[in-house]
Amino acid sequence: MKIMKILNNNAVIVTDGNQEKIAIGAGVAFNKQKKDIVNPAKIEKLFVVKENEKLQELIMRIPEEHLLISEEIIAYAEQQLGTSLNEHILLALTDHLSFAIERTREGIYLQNKLLQEIKMMYREEFNIGIWAINHVKEKLQIELPMDEAAFIALHVHTMKIQGGDLHETVKQTAIVKDMVDSIQHNLNITFNENSLAFERLMTHLRFALNRVHHYEAHSLDEEMLAMIKKKFKRSYRSAMNVAKKVAANYGIELPEEELGYITLHIERLKKFQ
Repeated sequence: MKIMKILNNNAVIVTDGNQEKIAIGAGVAFNKQKKDIVNPAKIEKLFVVKENEKLQELIMRIPEEHLLISEEIIAYAEQQLGTSLNEHILLALTDHLSFAIERTREGIYLQNKLLQEIKMMYREEFNIGIWAINHVKEKLQIELPMDEAAFIALHVHTMKIQGGDLHETVKQTAIVKDMVDSIQHNLNITFNENSLAFERLMTHLRFALNRVHHYEAHSLDEEMLAMIKKKFKRSYRSAMNVAKKVAANYGIELPEEELGYITLHIERLKKFQ
């Protein structure tokens, strides 16, 4: 396999037969240049580029140590669980982990209201989450909160299973589209629908609807919510307008804490316009 493009020291795009693939492995691009041959022993995972364009975008955008740490967490998880996880976990977990590290550096800590339930129901995955936050601390000297161990546990657990109700998915997708359209109208901007930030917002809105349906909610302490409302006033007003529209059109009441999370995602999206 020849290198077509170097994404970072641990990821390259290679030609494999008639396909372009993303090859990931510790030091896979070390001392390498375009058209050099990749050492197969250094490749830990291969992804078809055409099917994983967002993974390529993520790798190019985040610090490469975030990708490497995520890879190490996944490898540890698979070893502990004795099974391979869905390949999509690399994108989902790396994206979440990088965002969590950024938030922690900015002093924003998100509470996981289901921390105790996750700890009890998914004990193996939660222990993997504990290992993961300790690993981040060892590698980056950043202390992620225990809530992140629970978030990581959910990512790991989700990638072990498949499922979903088609009718409910279609309904939720229509509502999410309406919410996104409302946000763009309120801010008078058009989001880049191919960006990771946009996908993250869409994913969060879907989960927000699920939480309301199951009478669950994200939780933010009052001080953190007040800081978000003050620091990101325009984005928070947009989140409020969306909540009013969803309540009027679908009878869905989004709690104020959820608006705080939506505000953070809107603010992040604005940075990548």
